[in-house]
Order: sequence, then structure tokens, then C-alpha cells
Amino acid sequence: MDIENKKTQTLSSVHNALRILKSFSTFEPSQRVSDLSISLGLAKSTVSRLLSTLAQEGFVEKDKKTGAYKLGLSVLTLGGIVTNELEIHKEASPVMNKLVNDTGETAHLSVLDGFDTIYIHKEECNHPVKILTHLGRKNPAYCTSSGKVLIAFHEKNIVEEIIDQGLLKYASKTITDPDKLRKELELICKRGYAVSTSELTEGTRSVSAPIRDFTGKVVSAINVVGPIERMKDYKIPDIAKKVMKAGEEASQRMGYDKRFLG
Repeated sequence: MDIENKKTQTLSSVHNALRILKSFSTFEPSQRVSDLSISLGLAKSTVSRLLSTLAQEGFVEKDKKTGAYKLGLSVLTLGGIVTNELEIHKEASPVMNKLVNDTGETAHLSVLDGFDTIYIHKEECNHPVKILTHLGRKNPAYCTSSGKVLIAFHEKNIVEEIIDQGLLKYASKTITDPDKLRKELELICKRGYAVSTSELTEGTRSVSAPIRDFTGKVVSAINVVGPIERMKDYKIPDIAKKVMKAGEEASQRMGYDKRFLG
């Protein structure tokens, strides 16, 4: 019985340690023991003990001045291993490089994680704009071009689940009306690409297209992003063609052949 209790306690500790790690985000890059205790519903002593263990292994670091914790380099190391092992990352890299040369803008590769998109690869242009697109960053799917592509071609129930979570406004043109979002996603499916203008970050525009695996399933999205001043309205049709072509090339490298799509 004692052995079983120890196993249960160990599993609980692992679960809570993982919950702590997942609490860190771009919006909350540092966390205090008291904040984690409240948000996770754990005793401060438990949080403090788990953070100390994670710090010993390099998964978090404690700021000596503020007492707050941030993610450590061990997380980055594991993240790099995951990224390098992703087939889509390997196959899309040369396509993204060409897309950057063709458009003059920064390109990203994104996948869906729950209701968010995660950037797993990035090819910088010669004159990048400062936007929130670093690798590993999560962004709400409904207000990015990549995210809209991913949920547009996903099972329909995800759209309603996202709407039920609430469509928060992040910038001047964030889509917060459920019906408008549904119509936008229908349009994306018809034309094969998505555009986001000042929906997540003010003054920026992105164009995204889907990448399919050998079964025809959309598994990722490729995009280019830049300031509205460079990505003007009249340029979007041409940029969209280049992005869609890049998406098709990456899909082919993943084994997709549209001739066999049912």
C-alpha cells in the first residue's frame, strides 16, 4: 500500500511540474510562486518545491532580484530536438527560403496546438519587422493568417469551440464577430489562402496557405509577414500566388498528390 501511495504521489508531482512548465507563455514569461499557486490551485510549498527541482535540472531559472521564475535552457534544448525531428520542418525549409527570396518578406511555418498556432520554423528576410513571431510562440488561431488557414481546413467543431472560448480583440481589425469569422473561414477554403491585416499586431499583414501531408490532410501552414507599408493591397494577389505555390511545393515534398485527393 505504501508503494502504491508513493507511485501516486510521484505521478501527481510529475503532472503538477508539467502544469507549471505549461503556465509560462510569451504573455507571461515569468511567474512567481504565489501566482502559480493561485492559478494552478496548488499550495505555495508544493509550487516552491517543484520549481526548485525544475531549476536544478535547468528547466526554469530564478531571478535573484525579483524572485520570479522563467524558463531555462533545458526547455530550449528539448524544443530544438523536437523541431529538428519534425518531417514538415525538414521538407518545408528549402521552400521557405525560396519564398523569402521571391517575396522579400519573412516566412514562417506553423502548426495547430489546441486553439493556438505555434511557429516551428522561421526564415528571416533582409529587412524584418518587429512582430511577435519567434519560434515556439503561441498565438490565437483566429487572428493570424496561419491560424485561420489551419482551423478553416480542420474539423468544423473546432471553430465553434474557439468561438465559445471568446474572440478577444488584440488589434484594430481582430475579428470578434462569430458570423464574420465563419464567413472568413469559408472564403479561405474556397480561395486557398488567408490574409490577416492588423488582427494580432497593429500595422502588419500576413498571407498564409495550407501544407498537406500524403493523405491530403492540412498539417501545417506557410506564410509571409511584413508591414502594411510594404505588403500593400495591390500586391496581395501576387503574394498569395507565391505563398500558395510554396504550400503546394511543400505538400508535394510531404508526399501529397492532388490527383488522388478524394
